[in-house]
Amino acid sequence: MAQVLVITPVKNSIETTLDTARAIADSDIPVRHVIFNDFSTAETKAKLEDNRSKIGYELIHIEDLTDHPSPNYKLVLQLSQKMALEAGLPLLVVESDVVIKPDTISRLLSSRSKSAKLGLVGSVTVDEAGVVNFPYLKFKGVKDPIIYTQRSLSFCCTLFSLDFLKSYDFTGLDEAKDWYDTFISKKSIELGFENVVLMNAPVWHRPHASRPWKQLKYTNPIKYYFLKFWKGLDKI
Repeated sequence: MAQVLVITPVKNSIETTLDTARAIADSDIPVRHVIFNDFSTAETKAKLEDNRSKIGYELIHIEDLTDHPSPNYKLVLQLSQKMALEAGLPLLVVESDVVIKPDTISRLLSSRSKSAKLGLVGSVTVDEAGVVNFPYLKFKGVKDPIIYTQRSLSFCCTLFSLDFLKSYDFTGLDEAKDWYDTFISKKSIELGFENVVLMNAPVWHRPHASRPWKQLKYTNPIKYYFLKFWKGLDKI
């Protein structure tokens, strides 16, 4: 019996996605993993279909549900919340540029005992050498195993408690935004929940591997900010 609903939004980047899926399948507790394919290429779609039964995930093609162009994170979160509530399970987002460890999910679930009012629980992200990296550079150097924070969590690998899912309806998310990490982190605090980052449950993060254009922020910032502001990409 699955103890958590795990979701992975996907836009191409098939090799990192399959790494993510295999790592989730190797978890030390039973999970239900659903991949949401958000208008990937035909090649990516075919590979996702080919590996579905081999790795053991469910697959939903967003193109079958809407003609709204990618990104469709709002729809993914709404569908996932509905599925989690119907199953009575907490929801875990593991993005397609993240590789978890076999005990990552069980550690995230165990953290619920640390607070009676837990909203979000995130795993700190690290590079291949185990050094804290984006988007958790703000916590680099922290020695505490667990951090209670008012700052925004990233959804790289973040658990939404069942109580929080029951308290805030994702149909209220702003349609003008593309990503909701900051808004939902603040909403959790606003509703009286505590947000936690586990420094003792790191996950390997390859920043922006799922959205390669964002690498321009470091290699060609002028072009990056042109796409962000003039083209309206990456609205948070």
